[in-house]
Amino acid sequence: MVNQIRVIKLVNGDDIVCSLAEEQISEKSPLLRLNKPLQIKYVSQVTPLGLKDYIALIKWAAYTGDTIITIPKDKIMTITNATAEMTKSYEKISKNYLSLDVPKKDDVYEQEQLSDDENESFNKLWDDFRDSKKTYH
Repeated sequence: MVNQIRVIKLVNGDDIVCSLAEEQISEKSPLLRLNKPLQIKYVSQVTPLGLKDYIALIKWAAYTGDTIITIPKDKIMTITNATAEMTKSYEKISKNYLSLDVPKKDDVYEQEQLSDDENESFNKLWDDFRDSKKTYH
């Protein structure tokens, strides 16, 4: 039997996708064991048509070689079944769980200045959006 992929919402707001470890400590234990947990990061991207959101799955417990991570049950808000799409993404990425890149604090992202035309285009887009939200009483 394949272990169901779950999405866990933690009290700190993190969303984790993982499977539950087959061997749990005990039902009465205040701890839950997660197998290969990946954090769901929501990333916004500005496109010519407006904002577009996509998700990235990153190693949640990045600085360990452990694949089973134990967390307190009282830090969990909800546990739900993952969608078929999320399950496919998780399975693809978790195959290489131990070799996933560790986030680096040294990464520096250079800001890019918009051209005058790009800036004007985004300002027009924003103005049109703001004007469409006006309400009249």
